[in-house]
Amino acid sequence: MQDHPIDLSKVKKSYYNLLALFMTEPKMESKYLSCIVKWGIHLGVNTSDLKELEKTQATIPSDKAGRIEAIYHLVYMIYLDQVVEDLELEVASVYAQKLGFEKALVGDLFKSIATIDYDRVSTANVQKEVEDFIKIQYSRD
Repeated sequence: MQDHPIDLSKVKKSYYNLLALFMTEPKMESKYLSCIVKWGIHLGVNTSDLKELEKTQATIPSDKAGRIEAIYHLVYMIYLDQVVEDLELEVASVYAQKLGFEKALVGDLFKSIATIDYDRVSTANVQKEVEDFIKIQYSRD
C-alpha cells in the first residue's frame, strides 16, 4: 500500500485520536493495547510525542470527511507491516463502530482489506473503497 504518498502527520493524528478513545475506556483489553502500541512503533511515535499528547485534547472526527480520513488512516496502520492480523481487524472494527459505523458494514470493509495483497489493489483504490464504504453507510441513514 506504499504506492501513494501519505501525510504521516495526519496518520499520527488519527493514531492519537484512536489511542485517546481507547484510553478513555474504563477497562481496555491488553490485547488491544498491544496492537495499538505496535502501530505506534511502526509510525515512529516516541515518548516526547506521547508527552505532548497529554497536553492536548484528542478529538474523534464527527464530520463525514474526518471519519473517512480516520478509516483510511486506520487501514494504513493495519498495513504498516504488510501483514493483516485478526487482532488488528478487531481493534479497527471496535474503533470504526465508535466512529458511528454499523458493525456489518465495518466487517465487510475489513474483509476486503484482508484480501488487498491477493487482489493487488493500489493505495488509491483502497482509498476509493473506503470512500465507497462511507457512501453506503450514509445512504442507509
